[in-house]
Amino acid sequence: MIYEETSDFVAALPRPCPLIGLDFGTKTIGVAVSDGLMSVATPLETIRRKKFTLDAARIQEIIAHRNIGGLALGLPRNMDGSEGPRCQSTRAFARNLSRLWDGPIAYWDERLSTVAAERALLEADTSRKRRAEVIDHVAASYILQGLLDRVRHLAAQ
Repeated sequence: MIYEETSDFVAALPRPCPLIGLDFGTKTIGVAVSDGLMSVATPLETIRRKKFTLDAARIQEIIAHRNIGGLALGLPRNMDGSEGPRCQSTRAFARNLSRLWDGPIAYWDERLSTVAAERALLEADTSRKRRAEVIDHVAASYILQGLLDRVRHLAAQ
């Protein structure tokens, strides 16, 4: 099921469980995973997009292998908060994925996640070639970490 509100997503999670974060792009899908305590996001891999069935199959492999309990999908809103064509394609991807996987799916505002990932990689003195290879799954870890921090905040209330 897809949740718009983080609190509803958290209520649907089978705790404690690892989560997966996705940075859905036109050519690639960045993938990050969390630990079982839902405290730290780690970049995992970048999937080169081919077609939905192949992309979804790889995501399902990761979900099964790592016993994933929930999925955070970056929602690429415009800087003014409105939703454009990229948001529509992300929501369509989520709807299609929810037909294949029963777990909870949450959207997370990903504005500036790629910028933050790029900045972190530059600070780490990562070469241009290496940045291009890892930027998407590092951005996915920023998306997932944002959600994990929100989950922790909600649990503290």
